Amino acid sequence: MQLMSQLPNILTAGRVAMIPVVIYGLAQQTLSWDWVAAIVFGVAGITDYFDGYLARRYSLETIFGKLLDPLADKFLVVCSAVMLQQLGRLSPYLVMILICRELAITGLRAVASAEGLVIAASPGGKWKTTVQMFSLPFMMVTDDRYFPFFKVGTVLLYVSLVLSLWSAFVYIGDFFVSMRKKV
Repeated sequence: MQLMSQLPNILTAGRVAMIPVVIYGLAQQTLSWDWVAAIVFGVAGITDYFDGYLARRYSLETIFGKLLDPLADKFLVVCSAVMLQQLGRLSPYLVMILICRELAITGLRAVASAEGLVIAASPGGKWKTTVQMFSLPFMMVTDDRYFPFFKVGTVLLYVSLVLSLWSAFVYIGDFFVSMRKKV
């Protein structure tokens, strides 16, 4: 029973532990290691769904989980995007926009928290994360002999960019509405 109560946190910590494997795999610059990186990233992305589902379904939410879960997602996405940019597979401008959005929303949530407000994840933010979790591993695989992985990943990443910016505006709007109600 103790393991079950900690399973969401274990999955979240496991996601963080998978990041160096993804980065190492990409750094090898071989097709085999690209596949390893993509598969490990995919598994990490799946843990994001299950840790949240288990925590909510069985009331296993913890302060540790509330802190680390969104950070684990950001670490995984940012580290992978920076590595893909380093390999010339991703525009540095796109990476900068994605990172700035994540920093802005994290900062906004910190300010909201200091004001006693909670800005919950919006449907747009959840979709953004989901699309990113699909797009990035596709961009890790450069073998397009049987399926256009890289092209599909690129299109999905631009979809996630639109969702990212849209959800950022929603978060900012929600913050100001909540601040007005508070005053």
